[in-house]
Amino acid sequence: MTYYITTAISYVNGAPHLGHAYEAIATDVLARHMRQRDPDVFFLTGTDEHGEPVADAAKAQGMEPKALADQNAARFKQMAVDLNISNDFFIRTTDAEHGALVQEVLQRVHDNGYTHKGTYEGWYCPRCADFKVENEILDGNLCPIHFSPLTREQEENWFFELSRFQDRLEALFDEHRSFVMPVVRYNEARSFIESGLQDVSLSRARMHWGVPVPWDPGHVFYVWFDALLNYYTALGYARPGEDLTSKFWPATFHIIGKDILKFHTVFWPALLMAADLPVPEHVFVHGFLLGADGRKMSKSLGNVLDPSDVLETYGVDALRHYLIRDVSFGSDGTVGFDGAKARYEGELANEYGNLASRTVAMLHRYCDGRVPAADTDPELAASFEGLVGEVIELIDAAEITDALERIWLRVRRANRYVEERAPWQLAKDPKAHGELHRVLASLAEAVRVLSVLLSPYIPEGSAKLLDALGSPDLSLAGAGFVKHTLARPVAELAPLYPKR
Repeated sequence: MTYYITTAISYVNGAPHLGHAYEAIATDVLARHMRQRDPDVFFLTGTDEHGEPVADAAKAQGMEPKALADQNAARFKQMAVDLNISNDFFIRTTDAEHGALVQEVLQRVHDNGYTHKGTYEGWYCPRCADFKVENEILDGNLCPIHFSPLTREQEENWFFELSRFQDRLEALFDEHRSFVMPVVRYNEARSFIESGLQDVSLSRARMHWGVPVPWDPGHVFYVWFDALLNYYTALGYARPGEDLTSKFWPATFHIIGKDILKFHTVFWPALLMAADLPVPEHVFVHGFLLGADGRKMSKSLGNVLDPSDVLETYGVDALRHYLIRDVSFGSDGTVGFDGAKARYEGELANEYGNLASRTVAMLHRYCDGRVPAADTDPELAASFEGLVGEVIELIDAAEITDALERIWLRVRRANRYVEERAPWQLAKDPKAHGELHRVLASLAEAVRVLSVLLSPYIPEGSAKLLDALGSPDLSLAGAGFVKHTLARPVAELAPLYPKR
C-alpha cells in the first residue's frame, strides 16, 4: 500500500501567511497519521513560480521574476520547517526537471490531438491568472475571489480542447463519488461540468515567464497547466536517480482550497486523460481562513495574519492544534490571535499538558519513577475501546477536525478519571497500594495512547511525553490500551505547554 498526498503549490508573488500555514498543517496531519499505519507515504509541497502574477510582482519591486521567486520560495521552505511539516520533497516550478517533464506531458497532449491554435478573448483577472466565464463574474465586472476589476484580453493562444472531455468527466464523477470531497464541493464541480465545458487557453504569446511550448517556442504554457503538472512531475526527480512515478501515481489525496476548485477538479483530470495518465483518487477541497473583515485571507486583500505571531508566543504545536481544532476541515472559519490563546491555555496547557504533568509527577512520587507492572482499569480501558478505529475511519475521509475531537474527548475522560480515583488519597492507605498501582498504570497507558494519536497534530509535545514514558513508538498498531507486564522507568517531564 502506498499513499501520496500533496498540498496546492503556493504563488511566490508574496510571503507566506496563515492561509498557507493552514493547508500545510492539515496535509501534514494526514501524512503523519498515514505513516503511523506503515504504508509507504510520499508528501509533496512547493511553490508555483511562473505566470503573470509573479512577473507583475517582480516588476513592481524592480526585480527579475527569478530573483523574486528565489526570495519567496526560500520563505515558503522556511515556513514548512517552522511549522514542523514532514514533507518528503519541496518542488519549485522553476526546477529544470519540472519544466522538461511539463513539456513532455503536454507534447503528448498535443500529439494526441487535443490542442488547436486560435484567438482567445475574455474577461481576465491578473491576480488569479485566470479567464472568467460569465457565471463567475460579480456585478460591476469584478473577480469573485479578489473583488478587483477584470480586464478584457485578446490574444492568439494554443487551446486545450476541454470540451471534448464533457462525457468522460461526467462519467468520472458518476462512477467515483469520492473523487471530489466534501460533497458540497463535489456538487459544485459537477455543476460546473454540467453547465457545458469550453476549450481553455493552454498558452500565452505575450508572456515570457513560463515553460516554453515545445511545438511553438514563441509561446509559454499558461501558468495553470504548468502548475497542475507539478504533482506528477515531482515524482520523476524527487529522489536523485530514482523515478517514483510508477510507485506513487496516481496520487491518493490532493488538498486544495475552494478558490482553485475548477482547475483541480475539472481541468486537471481532463488534462491527465488527454495525456493517457490515470487521475488521482481524491481531491479534498478545504474552505477559507477568514480575516476579521469576514473575507478570505489573501495577500491581495491585505487582511492576512502572519503565522509567526502565534509561533513566537505559543509555539508550533499551539498553531497546529488551534487551526485544526477551530476551523472544521472543509469549511470556512474566522481565525485570530485570541482564539489561538484560548485553545493553548484551555486545552493544551490545562487539559493535555496538565494530565501529562500530573501523571508523570505521581509516577515519581508514588511509584519510584516507574510505570508499575499492573493490570489496567477496565472502566477506563472501555472509554478508549474502538478509538483507534474511529480515528482511522475519519482520517480516511480527511475529517481531521472530527478525528481530533474524538481524541480530545478521551483527554477529558482521562482528566476526570484522575479526579474520580484520587491517587493522592489512595497513597495514604497502605492497603490501597495495589489499587494505586492500577490507577497509575491506567493513567500512564491513557496518556501514552493519547500521545500516539495526537502526534500528527502536536508532534513536539506528544514526542516529549512519549519519550518521558519510555514509549517512543508511534505506530497505531501499538496504540491499544494494554496491561503493563514490566515496570518501566519514567523520566522527569517539564511542563509541555507552560503558561504564557
